[in-house]
Amino acid sequence: MLKKLEYFAILLAIACLINANNLFSEEHSHNCHTHEIGVGAVSTYLFNENESAFGLHLHYIYSFEHTNYGIGLGYERIFDEHGHNTLGIAFNYKPIENLSFNLIPGIAFGDDGFDHSEFAFHIESIYEFKIGDVHIGPLLEYAIDSHGNHLSFGIHIGFGL
Repeated sequence: MLKKLEYFAILLAIACLINANNLFSEEHSHNCHTHEIGVGAVSTYLFNENESAFGLHLHYIYSFEHTNYGIGLGYERIFDEHGHNTLGIAFNYKPIENLSFNLIPGIAFGDDGFDHSEFAFHIESIYEFKIGDVHIGPLLEYAIDSHGNHLSFGIHIGFGL
């Protein structure tokens, strides 16, 4: 079960995302592409298991025209002995041109399928260096679920469409 501090972190992140529009008006929109496909290769530290594993992030983001916001789907796979998977709805916010935040509530499940699925929440930040329609940069993520929290750091590559 999630601890009170984790609920507070989730609510604080959502409140910041909702109120961020007061700081950055629509005239300062930084979405260059309507659609983005992103792939991330990360090293993930699993706190409860005290070990690291390779992780893969995939997402699709639809960016709303003339805003700093987008919505889409996110998937994460951690390649460890338990087979961690997370699928969720990605809420995207770009406060400045090269910085992106994703809040991803969803469900975590093992390799045995959705029989033992449960709520999960991911917070991601990505700093992008653009090369044409491609961007690449570091990805940092913190994830909360009842099996244990994890921290991921790696490289993100996005393709604008």
